[in-house]
Amino acid sequence: MSFEMPQFALAAPEIGLAVMVGVVLIADLFDRGQQARLAFVLTQLTLVASMGLAMMTHWGSEPTLTFNGMVVSDSLAGLLKAAIAGLAALTLAYSRDYLRERGLLKGEFYLLALIATLGMFVMASAASLLVLYIGLELLSLSLYALVAFDRDSRAGSEAAMKYFILGALASGMLLYGMSMLYGAAGSLLISDIAAVISAGDNLLLMSFGMTFALVGVAFKFGAAPFHMWVPDVYQGAPTAVTAFLGSAPKVAALALFLRLLAEGLGDLHYQWQMMAIILAVGSLAVGNLFALVQTNFKRMLAYSTISHIGFLFLGLIAGSDEGYAAALFYAISYGIMAAGAFGIIILLSSKDDEADMIDDLRGLNERHSGVALVVLLLMFSMTGIPGTIGFYAKWLVLQSLIEAGLVWLAVVAVVFAVIGAFYYLRVLKAVYFDRLESPTAVPASVAQHWLVFANGALILGVGLFPDALITLCRTALGL
Repeated sequence: MSFEMPQFALAAPEIGLAVMVGVVLIADLFDRGQQARLAFVLTQLTLVASMGLAMMTHWGSEPTLTFNGMVVSDSLAGLLKAAIAGLAALTLAYSRDYLRERGLLKGEFYLLALIATLGMFVMASAASLLVLYIGLELLSLSLYALVAFDRDSRAGSEAAMKYFILGALASGMLLYGMSMLYGAAGSLLISDIAAVISAGDNLLLMSFGMTFALVGVAFKFGAAPFHMWVPDVYQGAPTAVTAFLGSAPKVAALALFLRLLAEGLGDLHYQWQMMAIILAVGSLAVGNLFALVQTNFKRMLAYSTISHIGFLFLGLIAGSDEGYAAALFYAISYGIMAAGAFGIIILLSSKDDEADMIDDLRGLNERHSGVALVVLLLMFSMTGIPGTIGFYAKWLVLQSLIEAGLVWLAVVAVVFAVIGAFYYLRVLKAVYFDRLESPTAVPASVAQHWLVFANGALILGVGLFPDALITLCRTALGL
């Protein structure tokens, strides 16, 4: 193998993030006792700059391989990275007041978040199994530490341990599948694996590797029946961490699927399609049915996440660029909705009350009608009511299924979406129709209120004018 000088400019977003990890680490040493203000500002500036840098570096360019074919620069990488950085910045902005009230506002939090974001960036540009796995482990190890960030929380420590054990199992399954793919293709490059499959060589070993890889991807997504870590981690982790965990990493998981299964194993679509259908329908069933009986709002959102992952898988099942574009739109849309939902919990919580029960939303319309309206928009969007971003996310997925001839699967998805509407409406019942004997003010800063309102406006704005984001997603897939 001949060595080619890497085009470092194509890895500018990753290099910039890696440099800023060191800068934030050093800056925090000189900022002790200042509530990590410098670390927070540097982190937010880094993430915002990374959004622009990712689009400038990757958007509109022909797919280009560098670092001996292990890293790819294309429009898909640009949009994935911009979405990841934007969602990370939004959730970290929500988290500041929450962490301060609980004595958790430390520079290490932002450092771990930046390392996790770096891992997601690496996954978005991966053109090699090795690079893909390194990015995944950067993300996973950072998330394990974030879930256990509150060392005094027994629930958080328990959730982190469960997440670590099951995450290690998932990583092992994925790595075992990758080793089979490497053995069959004789190369770690995803393009070489695709070429071997196209030539019809070693298909049996490829199929075994694909099976293990898909199981590993399903674990990382939190798809049923590999979802057992999701409810406990969402409920046990600090809400600020849950907000981060529930948004940007879902886009990164989609990047893992697109790079490995769509690009590398696309010619085996007829084999992994049935497995993906089982994962999708199982996730829709488990997520929606178990969410019906939850009283804890964070746990309900965890099962809701599983059902949304099922819907996202439906877009991937179509096996077409239209389906992949629909899945990309869905992942970004869900990230925005999830950030807003957990932002509401952060807004309503205080040092002595996590406000993570559905009953904590009772009478919210009397306490703060503006926040109640945002909850209405969030629940409508997650249900898929027209006029919100969630409607177009579901519509594009269903459209891709129908075009692929999977009408029966679209009908199943609609049935479960109707079932899911019940628990979202149960939240709205608490907000608008349940009364409190002595309503209290919403304990949050002006900045938190404006963040929630901006999140709600984004959901409504993209819902009313979705063409720009749809066009971005389609262009990223070459449509």
